[in-house]
Amino acid sequence: MHDDRTLVEARLRRVLDERIRPAVYPESVPLDVAVWHAPGEPVPVAEGLAAAPEPIAVGARWGAPWGTSWFRVTGTVPEAWAGKTIEALLDLGFDENMPGFQCEGLVYRPDGTPVKGLNPRNQWVRIGSPVEGGEEVRLHIEAASNPVILDYHPFLPTQLGDKETAGSEPQYTLARMDLAVFDETVWQLVIDLEVLGELMAELPVDGARRWDILRAVERALDAVDLQDVGGTAAGARTHLAGVLAEPAVPSAHRISAVGHAHIDSAWLWPLRETVRKVARTTSNMTALLDDEPDFVFAMSQAQQWAWVKEHRPEVWARVKKAVADGRFVPAGGMWVESDTNMPGSEAMARQFVHGKRFFLDEFGIENEEAWLPDTFGFAAGLPQIIKAAGSKWLLTQKISWSRTNKFPHHTFQWEGLDGTRIFTHFPPVDTYNCSMKGSEIAHAARNFKDKGAARHSLAPTGWGDGGGGTTREMVAKATRLRDLEGSAAVVWETPEKFFEKAQAEYPDPPVWVGELYLELHRATLTSQAGTKQGNRRSEHLLREAELWAATAAVRTGFPYPYEELDRIWKTVLLHQFHDILPGSSIAWVHREARRTYARVAEELNAVIDAAQRALVGEGSTELVFNSAPHSRSGVPAGGAGIPVVAGAVSLISPATGGHVLDNGLLRIGIDGRGLVVSVHDIEADRETIAPGGAANLLQLHPDFPNMWDAWDVDEFYRNTGTDLIDADEVVPGADGSSVRVVRSFGASRVTQVLSLAPGERRLTLDTEVDWHETEKFLKLAFPLDVHAERYASETQFGHFYRPTHTNTSWEAAKFEACNHRFVHIEEPGWGVAVVNDSTYGHDVTRAVRSDGDGGTTTTVRVSLLRAPRFPDPETDQGVHRFRHALVPGAGIGDAVREGWRTNLPERTVTGKASAVAPLVSVEQDAVVVTAVKLADDGSGDVVVRFHESRGGRTRATLTAGFELAAVTVTDLLERPLADAVAPERDGDRLTLRLRPFELVTLRLARV
Repeated sequence: MHDDRTLVEARLRRVLDERIRPAVYPESVPLDVAVWHAPGEPVPVAEGLAAAPEPIAVGARWGAPWGTSWFRVTGTVPEAWAGKTIEALLDLGFDENMPGFQCEGLVYRPDGTPVKGLNPRNQWVRIGSPVEGGEEVRLHIEAASNPVILDYHPFLPTQLGDKETAGSEPQYTLARMDLAVFDETVWQLVIDLEVLGELMAELPVDGARRWDILRAVERALDAVDLQDVGGTAAGARTHLAGVLAEPAVPSAHRISAVGHAHIDSAWLWPLRETVRKVARTTSNMTALLDDEPDFVFAMSQAQQWAWVKEHRPEVWARVKKAVADGRFVPAGGMWVESDTNMPGSEAMARQFVHGKRFFLDEFGIENEEAWLPDTFGFAAGLPQIIKAAGSKWLLTQKISWSRTNKFPHHTFQWEGLDGTRIFTHFPPVDTYNCSMKGSEIAHAARNFKDKGAARHSLAPTGWGDGGGGTTREMVAKATRLRDLEGSAAVVWETPEKFFEKAQAEYPDPPVWVGELYLELHRATLTSQAGTKQGNRRSEHLLREAELWAATAAVRTGFPYPYEELDRIWKTVLLHQFHDILPGSSIAWVHREARRTYARVAEELNAVIDAAQRALVGEGSTELVFNSAPHSRSGVPAGGAGIPVVAGAVSLISPATGGHVLDNGLLRIGIDGRGLVVSVHDIEADRETIAPGGAANLLQLHPDFPNMWDAWDVDEFYRNTGTDLIDADEVVPGADGSSVRVVRSFGASRVTQVLSLAPGERRLTLDTEVDWHETEKFLKLAFPLDVHAERYASETQFGHFYRPTHTNTSWEAAKFEACNHRFVHIEEPGWGVAVVNDSTYGHDVTRAVRSDGDGGTTTTVRVSLLRAPRFPDPETDQGVHRFRHALVPGAGIGDAVREGWRTNLPERTVTGKASAVAPLVSVEQDAVVVTAVKLADDGSGDVVVRFHESRGGRTRATLTAGFELAAVTVTDLLERPLADAVAPERDGDRLTLRLRPFELVTLRLARV
């Protein structure tokens, strides 16, 4: 037989595009259209429906950036269409290649009932099936003219990312607004041909199955009369029935399709627009559930559910019914799909507390999976948090984006820093927007790395980001792929059912230990410094507010602000979403975030102040409150008192130049350039700075990644750099214990204060940068005379080690990484910590000195600022303040302590009390208390959460500063743990034994 394969395949493509697809709607009549443009921000539905619109014609321009237009479409179903299925085709000017990234709409009936969302891949609204003819049609469309930020030429700087700079030029051209006859038989033929054509393209050319399909398709095309597609479609389908009925082979890969719409809670649109994106999508999905009995849809992010409940009660009613039916599934158990690298210990825990509690309160549903398809890597502390929240599975897809190394598993056990293991799945379909294309299904089967041991994978199916979720076409394709020879077998299932099947067939999968590092998007650890500082400060203010409010409530009857703290926590958790905290959203998002953080700080400071004043009363005694988990200057952790400060600091300015700070513990040499050339540990008689090196060295690099500007820093940035060593001034501080350094470079200016406090083994560096650079990367370097093959960086509830060398591509790929409050490097018996109050990104490198002593220099560099131009062209322009500290002679415990102290400065309050005893105290410095609060249920019980912080086993005694009635070990949601070992109790003293990095939550009932 002659090889005519390419001829038939080309014929299929053209006939589908030019004849069969257009015949799905064989007849149409135009609708009358009128529009009212809301003058500002979106208006309530009732106001939009009641507004007086003006006529507008198809072809007219509409929609200023970020505007809202209310379209009214009216018409009459022709009498001749009686008995047919009729749909309205409502095209606002869509580009079908951009679902979720342009204009969108939500259709309402005149009474305000939502019908479904409109987007580029979902432009139809069912009017009737069948109709009688003569029906009057009246629909309203709330249309959002969201501008296209990520266009065909991506990453170009644009002012469209903020309503204040976007202008008013109309963005869209109104396209088709018709009533049309829907020919379902032709539509089914389209799906048949698409499924077979896509499957055929994935099969081996020399395999019989491909040729069987090719001949069936050829016969079907022969049967189609191109001038009467509707009249011949049924006959054409009969030629395809046989090849569509051939069952999958027994060994076929099994795919659990989960209807999904990954909606970024903010990204290339502001938070207020996400509220509407969620409403449009949930309207679409509840409608599709009504039409498709096998379909299952899962939605994560409790915040998005809460938005629907608050802002769209009419949609919420439909959602609740679908949840009750078991087909609209709450997923993930987190408040948002947060970043997991940068949120602190408590914040990461509260993501699960607030997310899971919302689903429990609203639906009685307990999520057992963490659902994070798009998060930019996963910290090593996360498995323990997932387990402590009562969950046991994790799903993510993002690691498939790694640029250097391909992850070796799709289903595996992920082991965290404390030894907790979580059953984890990476969907091999390599997308969280699966559309049931044959290429996607075939890729999932081929790509699955656990073949031979397992054969189940999951495919999140549907358009995200406002693209409307799963479509009827996807459902129809999945129906055909349920049991089809040559394809993986597809079935709609909930995430829970998938994980149960996957774990049952693969009870002993391989283990991956440590962080799940994404070899991409490393610059998200630095972009938008103001957002990151707001997050860090809010986390610590929340700690303080809970601690002092709980202490005051127990001691004085102070009214504990349950509702206020709950609201603020949810606000902070929302802003940890994986495009807000990472700094990869538009300017509007970050402008709002900065304002929100300022408001949060004001509210929390007011709570803290009120609680502390309730504790000390009115008087003239100055007390220092210590919110840190370790005592300082004689003031206990979680208590207040009068500090004891010993020692003094001398400042010498030798005639030879430079300055020397000395407090008897450290001697700091600062040269005439304002660089730290010596940090001498007097007790150890050990120099910290590498020979010939200088710390406090600002380094400026060009920063123009190949793509994803706000997200990425590419390794070649290191090829070129400038040491900023010229100083405008280097002068002693007026306090006699500091040196002030001023530098200018480019259009920017840096002012630094290097200070040494009495009795402290810490050089503090306060840096103010007035930043006006573009596409530059600013680092702060500390070259240290330490030989270390690994270093520790703090993460949630512990720290994680990374190599300083680059033996393999896996290590080399981690050229920029995340830390929380400290980075620590150490030789046996002596180490150095670099601590910070608001930065996350850093790099650590090692070099062997070729001259002198031949020793090793380990350089820690802190990432301060970037200046990408997309999606926010003014990223980080303006003034920023950072605090860092260099701590010589530090063990890991010192690094932990100094990190907390730097982030939780003391507060001085005047009152009559001479001291405030801690509400809870721990007699073991290795144990860090991360939260002291009252129980969320309003019972008045005290909840304390703590962990072992040094990576070793320990025995600790916890003392309650009140009469103790009962003690319960709980999960993060403050529920009793049935299998937990109760602490030994002696009155109000509890003794516990903790394994390395173990996390414990205790609920302490008061008498």
